[in-house]
Amino acid sequence: MPKRHLPQSGDKFERLCIMDNSISFLTHQASNDRSLLDAYSQTVTGVVGTVAESVVHIEVQKKVSDQRTREKRTQGGTGSGFIISSDGFIITNNHVVENADSIKVSFVDGRRVSAEIKGADPSTDIAVLKIDESGLKAMPLADSSTLQVGQIAIAIGNPMGLQYTVTAGVVSALGRTLRASNGRLIDNVIQTDAALNPGNSGGPLVNSMGQVIGVNTAVIASAQGLCFAISSNLAAQIAGQLILHGKIRRAQLGIAAQPVNLSSRMIAANKLSVQTGVYVFETVPDGNFYNSELHIGDIIIAFDGKPVAAVDDLHLLLSDKQIGKKVPVDVLRGGRKLTITVIPGEIKQ
Repeated sequence: MPKRHLPQSGDKFERLCIMDNSISFLTHQASNDRSLLDAYSQTVTGVVGTVAESVVHIEVQKKVSDQRTREKRTQGGTGSGFIISSDGFIITNNHVVENADSIKVSFVDGRRVSAEIKGADPSTDIAVLKIDESGLKAMPLADSSTLQVGQIAIAIGNPMGLQYTVTAGVVSALGRTLRASNGRLIDNVIQTDAALNPGNSGGPLVNSMGQVIGVNTAVIASAQGLCFAISSNLAAQIAGQLILHGKIRRAQLGIAAQPVNLSSRMIAANKLSVQTGVYVFETVPDGNFYNSELHIGDIIIAFDGKPVAAVDDLHLLLSDKQIGKKVPVDVLRGGRKLTITVIPGEIKQ
């Protein structure tokens, strides 16, 4: 008969040591996990405690037409915003305050004051309100160009006026685009998985230091709750112009256009870097611009030396710096490339 192996006392000791080490490792790992969760929780609660008083509730009243009777009736709406200066300037979304007849701003301490629209820009969904208050705590704006995917993002809103709401997550993606209500594209949009509660539009998206990295603006419920925020750099630029001028200056060419695919022959013959262009199908002859050298049927492929592959590209290049300036435009006319000159005018708002 084969001999049976009998466990020695040393084998038992070794197994006990292994088990003891495993338990010790798991206990240590659980302790580390709790420490990390505690640190994360303390970060979020610390940020909220620091910035909550700067986040406001916005209540608007506006007149809308009844679709059945076509009579005007008053309709209420709510949103959030945040203070950017001690003397009462507030950033929010344009869609929160658009066409408002009256605006009230409420703080977490119960104060409720009237506000007026200092300026609004539908193209970026940013609006600036002004209240007659001083000594307010302003929220600092971070440099959104330094954001990294994966860093903490905390969305704060004040949908009810007396108590704020908080959701936390991470920056999911950068450089997204979002279509504004007027059809223009908003660039450099931040995507986050920090859920936006109803009434949180216009509130701040902040980092772990309590600095604003974006303005919460939209959520796509059908896309598993993807949330978007206008980057703080763009919001700061737009808010600064709205405070100074009450509007955003943008250039126009006085044309109607649409994207069009270019044939491989056109691309090869003219050595083009774009596959598509912008087809001009209408021109406005009288305006504060010069577009006489543009013909119906022209395909714009470059503006001021920069390639144009879509109407959105052209919108992006028509900034306030181009107003009244002679600008070279490359077009395809009859399949051949030529350069013409235009002078953009300012869009009247």
